Formats: sequence, structure tokens, C-alpha cells
Amino acid sequence: MKTMKIEEEGGIGRIVLVDKPEGPTSHDVVLWARRTIGTGRVGHAGTLDPFASGLLLLMTGWSTRISQYLTGLPKEYDATIRLGIKTDTDDVTGTIVNQNGNWNRLSRTKIIETLNGFEGIISQEPPQYSAKKINGERMYRRARRGEWTDLDPITVKIDSILITDLNLPFIRVRIRCSSGTYIRSLAREIGEALDTEAHLSGLRRLSIGKFSVGDSIGALALREGRPPSGHEQVPIKSALAHMESIDVGKGVANKLRNGVSVGITQGKYKDGEAILVSSEGKLVGIHEIDGGLMKPKKIVPADFIQ
Repeated sequence: MKTMKIEEEGGIGRIVLVDKPEGPTSHDVVLWARRTIGTGRVGHAGTLDPFASGLLLLMTGWSTRISQYLTGLPKEYDATIRLGIKTDTDDVTGTIVNQNGNWNRLSRTKIIETLNGFEGIISQEPPQYSAKKINGERMYRRARRGEWTDLDPITVKIDSILITDLNLPFIRVRIRCSSGTYIRSLAREIGEALDTEAHLSGLRRLSIGKFSVGDSIGALALREGRPPSGHEQVPIKSALAHMESIDVGKGVANKLRNGVSVGITQGKYKDGEAILVSSEGKLVGIHEIDGGLMKPKKIVPADFIQ
């Protein structure tokens, strides 16, 4: 318990890998983690809907400040699509709004051909029931009031979509995709491309970047008071290993920690690029390149425990 107290008062914190079951909200899991880990400073990098399960990245202590550098990582999902039925939420929790029996005439070859057509850069219409904000209000709040909103399409990348089980009207697929992809929208769009209706009937997130649900602690174990250990939690530097990094001397580190921009001569970095800065084995913070200068963005105080 002493370690938890130190983290709460100023430790750098860790990234905790958690396996959320179906049912609880992502916020429920955050509350369980706060109680078990012993700190109010717990956040997450991307939610899962209550009906979905799988990997959540929780951040404790100072690491709550780096969520923006983790939310953009690619994702992998195990998804089940139910053909023939459209719901208002595009998932199994919604109300049925239309049905179409054309799925009875589909062949495996046709389905594979259609799925292949979704690989690559595609345009998506976000679902009406989503956490996307319009004029400061979540979309799902508008949808619950019966308000329909015209949404601008978004561009996402589907790296791969492969059938793992076919038992019509259900198609189970493994999807690798960019951050920001709406799997519910993808299910709806696949149904339309197959000349029928469809909704997402099951979803499990398998990975975020290099992090796998196989290395996570069960959310129910957190709820029962078991703290994460070993591979279930990751140091910040390891979690941000996908970023460019640089090591600086103590003098430069002190300037950066005090908010002073410092010229950079190592490597070739682009303006606007965020890089990870360390000194003497400790993380200094995250800095943004601007005209040959490293400008402090997220600074780790020197007295924080690492």
C-alpha cells in the first residue's frame, strides 16, 4: 500500500492493461482501478461500449497526461456481424428498424470478395449513437432525443478484415484498423454492400498497438481488490516506444523541465513532431519540434518517482 501512496502523491505512474468484460462501462473499470490501486489519478486511452469486451489502457499518476499519444495507435478486433437486421444504434443493443432476407442468397465467395473491398483507405459515416461531439454535445444524447444529425464522413484505414467463422446470418471477422474506425459503422456498411442489412452483434478488442489483451488483468479482479502486477502494467517509456526519442544531458534536461525551449541538433525531425526526451535513464517529458527547437509539452517533474 505504501507504493500506491507514493504514486498518488507524485509518482510517474504506469499504463495498466485491463480486460473489460461485457456489461460494465469503461468508467466503471476506471472507478474499480482507482479504489484498488489507491489513487484518484486514473484515466483511459479510448473507451469500449458496455456490450463490448477486451483491452482497455488505463493510466495512473502522471501518465494520465499522455493519453493522446496512445489513443492514435492501431487496433485489432474480433467482431461478429449479424446480417439481415438493421438497428438504430448499428449494434445489438439497439431497436430493430429494418429487416432484409437477402443474406440467404449469399455465397462465401461473394462475402469474401465484399470484405476485401473494405481493405485500405475508406470513408465512413459515424453512427448516430456515438461519443462524437457536435457543438459540445455527445451524439448519443441527441440520438436518444430522436434527433438526426448530418455527419461529415471520416477517413480511416482497414489494414485487414478476415473471416474466422461463417454461420449465416452471422459473420465473425478479425479486423486490424486505424484508430478512430467505427466497427459498428463498418458492420452496417458491409450489410449495405451485400445488398442486405446488418448490425454489430459482438465485439472484443484484442490489441492496441503492441499491447495485447492476453497480457492484461481482468477488470473483475480489479473490482475485487487485486492490484495489477508484472506484465499487466507497463512503464511509460515502454508504452511510448513507438515515438521518436532522444537522450539529453542534465543541463538541457533542467532547462526543458523549467519550460525553456532548447535547440535540437540530433536526428531529422519534422515541425510539429512529438518526441520523447530522456536524461540519465529518466523520462524528462514529451516535446514538440518547432523550427529546430524542442518545446516542452508534457513535463515530468524532477522529483517524481520513476
